[in-house]
Amino acid sequence: MTSISTGSARPSPALAMRSLLRADFLVLLNSKTSGLLSFFPPVVIVVATTFGKSQSRLGGPGLIIGLALTIGLIISCLLGYTLALAHDREIGVLQRLRVTPAPTWMILSSRLIVQVVINLVASIVVVIVGAILHGLAITAGQYLLVLAIATLGAAVFLSIGQALVGLVRSTNAINAIARLLMAVLMILGLVGGTGLLGDTLKTIADWTPVGALMTLFSDVLNHAAWSSQTSYALLACTGYIIVFAYIGIRWFRWESR
Repeated sequence: MTSISTGSARPSPALAMRSLLRADFLVLLNSKTSGLLSFFPPVVIVVATTFGKSQSRLGGPGLIIGLALTIGLIISCLLGYTLALAHDREIGVLQRLRVTPAPTWMILSSRLIVQVVINLVASIVVVIVGAILHGLAITAGQYLLVLAIATLGAAVFLSIGQALVGLVRSTNAINAIARLLMAVLMILGLVGGTGLLGDTLKTIADWTPVGALMTLFSDVLNHAAWSSQTSYALLACTGYIIVFAYIGIRWFRWESR
């Protein structure tokens, strides 16, 4: 007697990834909070700095646009992505996804890809608006370099957020720590980088994720030649990605308990 297999065939990895990407994009597009976090704060900074003497005080159009891009990335990735991932883990969404045919690495990869794409779109909008309002001529090559740095910056803050979710299980604790960490990074990177807090803190600020990204954005937008400072900023960003991504993957848990 011939036996007939009733088991369903496992879907291909490509089909599984497309399904996850489609679902994550729809969730993100339907989330008004995520959209506001990605687009609203950096655009407000670009517009607000066109009034009065803000442009001269902050160091020119290139630095202002770099500041807006960096703040947009840190808010969207460190706050938006981190809290969304922690919330989905707490209500059991991640656990339910684990029983689907999609591999576990693909579930997180899909979310990270969607977040990076949204950040790139927001970065393009910010650069275009900033160039128009601040009268900055930007070439096609500069646009490509800005997108490359925005991808690097998104990877930095996403890896930090992933590490936070990996080390802390409570959503409320993650919310509090993420907001505090965001405030510390922004104050140290922005205020410390001006030298107002002393030379020692300025040196420290230049090595923070915010300081390193602002250096890279500013160099590209101001047509600055490649320097040792640029190399150090790129090295710092790469180091942050490696260290925090390892922590976030190594200690990540799929349930909150």
